[in-house]
Amino acid sequence: MTRGRKWAGRIFKSVAILAALCLVAGAAVVVIGYRTTSTPDANKDFTTNTTFVYYGDGKSQLGSFAIQNRQSIPLKEMPDSIKQAVVSAENRTFWTDPGFSISGMIRAAWRIARGGTLQGGSTITQQYIKIMYLSQDQTITRKFKELLIAAKVGRTVPKEKILEDYLNTIYFGRGAYGVQAASQAYFDIDAKDLTVPQAAVLTSVLNNPSYFDPAVDDANTPRLLERYRYVINSMAETKAITPAEAQKYAEKLPKFPKVSINERYGGSKGFLLKMVERELINAGLDQGEISGGGLKVITTFDKSSQKAAEKSAKKYTKQAAKAAGKKSSNLHAAIASVEVGTGEVLALYGGPDYIKNSRNWATTPRPAASTFKAFALAAGLKSGFSLLSRFNGNTFTPQGDGVPIRNEFSYQYGPVNLIKATYDSINTAFVDMTTQMDNGPKKIVKMAQALGAVRPKGGPGWDENSRIALGSAEVSPLNQANAYASLANDGVTVPAHVVREVRDAKGRVIYKPKVVEKRAVSKDISRDVTFALSNVVEQGTGRSVQTLNRPVAGKTGTNGVNNDITSAWFVAYTKQISTAVMYVAGDSGNEDLDKYARPGDSTFFGGTYPALTWVDFMAKATEGMPVKQFDPPAYVNRDKVVVPKPQPTRTQQTQPTTQAPTKTATSTPTQTKTSQPTTQAPTTQAPTTQAPTKAPTTKTTAPQTTSAPTTTTKPKTKQTTSNAQGSG
Repeated sequence: MTRGRKWAGRIFKSVAILAALCLVAGAAVVVIGYRTTSTPDANKDFTTNTTFVYYGDGKSQLGSFAIQNRQSIPLKEMPDSIKQAVVSAENRTFWTDPGFSISGMIRAAWRIARGGTLQGGSTITQQYIKIMYLSQDQTITRKFKELLIAAKVGRTVPKEKILEDYLNTIYFGRGAYGVQAASQAYFDIDAKDLTVPQAAVLTSVLNNPSYFDPAVDDANTPRLLERYRYVINSMAETKAITPAEAQKYAEKLPKFPKVSINERYGGSKGFLLKMVERELINAGLDQGEISGGGLKVITTFDKSSQKAAEKSAKKYTKQAAKAAGKKSSNLHAAIASVEVGTGEVLALYGGPDYIKNSRNWATTPRPAASTFKAFALAAGLKSGFSLLSRFNGNTFTPQGDGVPIRNEFSYQYGPVNLIKATYDSINTAFVDMTTQMDNGPKKIVKMAQALGAVRPKGGPGWDENSRIALGSAEVSPLNQANAYASLANDGVTVPAHVVREVRDAKGRVIYKPKVVEKRAVSKDISRDVTFALSNVVEQGTGRSVQTLNRPVAGKTGTNGVNNDITSAWFVAYTKQISTAVMYVAGDSGNEDLDKYARPGDSTFFGGTYPALTWVDFMAKATEGMPVKQFDPPAYVNRDKVVVPKPQPTRTQQTQPTTQAPTKTATSTPTQTKTSQPTTQAPTTQAPTTQAPTKAPTTKTTAPQTTSAPTTTTKPKTKQTTSNAQGSG
């Protein structure tokens, strides 16, 4: 025998001996662990600890999640419908298996070893054991202990007892632990009265309450129906019900009665708690742990700002309703405020009482109107235009469009640059610019989404046509505030979020949001957009917010359809905070707002109650903050000679007198203007920048020429078309 073979033989023997020793040691560990592991008693050992939610200071309590709602009942009081449904869908071999699945345990160990998260057990026994360990520990040690307990329970505890304890401790959502509490939470009945369809719903929901409970999200309903049908078919396959019954039950979900919502969600704070809960679920935290794991959740909400949002929204909805002689409950104000650069939501007002009306208007998308023009402006600058490029300010019909595009009150401006087009919210100029761009509508939509104006799934108004800049696209106030925050943040987006940190019962940090910054547009373009939007406040439709006495850049928006105003906006930012205010009316949020218009106004403009609400809130939200100036405009592309193609002007309209119109009868309240810059149609001369004359406002003007745009007197009655039109 060669020397090499001798060494190979010795190594083989050593490995074999080592493996045998490991097996013996492992077996000893298993035997000792098995003998020393005690089986849980669900009625004695199962407890939950209340999770508390705090404002951003980590000290002031915002609210709490479910205190344990659990009512144990004996197995004999549970109907066959729920027992058969759970066994059929969750663990068909329950009555014969040893209580654990080796293959499932190996898969779980492999996931943990690779840095994955711990998954639920593959048998009812294992799921029951997992319930007894409400913690976020993702360790093989914990999983090994669960396996030992499952093996011991499977050998020593009757199956009937296991099923009883499981159905008395499993979390069904809505703060309900166990089938009795769940039956009351979902169907307002005792468990003994559950029908087969109702039992199938509860069996579906326990698989993942946050994913299947229709009360959590409207999108859960179709998912629940799919899972429900799976449960019904499983019951048919195990002969718990007949094929004919399965076919009948699978047609639709049973009816859900109106069940009172837990009082802890009362008031406007209910909207905040629900947002926190959903964000944690989306982050991967188990809903049972969220509700009963004794967590400490620190949110991003600023207590003072939140109080100011509630006060401002209620103040102006009541004021508007009282002046109109209407009920304030039919007028809805929404406020969303985001910190620039961090994405932290500082304040959010979705309604006065979550229990009375659970629709969160601050996260409900509605037509963004002319606040969408900021995205069109950014897209135009990126496509090669400059703030000094001139476009058609008169009524015209875009090529291929049979309906003329008009400005508010059919006002004729003549050729205008993008600065004036923005601060006077000139529809025709933005449509003209859109048609001059290659794939203009697509570029505007892409820019809006890149900045953070999220397009809702299936959301209307996002059709890529020449009028996209006018704001038929539906965006929520929260997303609109975040998109404008991206402009304030030099074109860098940061996802909006409401949770800053989560600690477990032992004080360990178990979750922090992963904030990923992404550049949406160049710094120079964002500076130019900010300059144009600051002119809206200095001399345009947003003049009413000058009382904040600090630099503000923003945009008004008023959406009109068939002579009805369906949404009115004011979205604006300082260097530190971006805030969106939206007003809508009626249960649908699509009813006419004009009946709430301010006395003396024919229309509910964005420059009235929305702007007043904004400045009232921001006065408190910015209190104590340093006054910061915006960067001067970069005037991107100013060296390029951009000559837009001429668009035909609709000349058949009768031209009134040439008397200059007054601005106070339109979208803004009468105010005294102080040292506002003048911006007229420029020449191709390079722009000059005028330094600010005094704090806190920055006044940078575009170059002036001696030619003023053609003007006409505004008619006294508003004119809209059947298509949505954005105005100031």
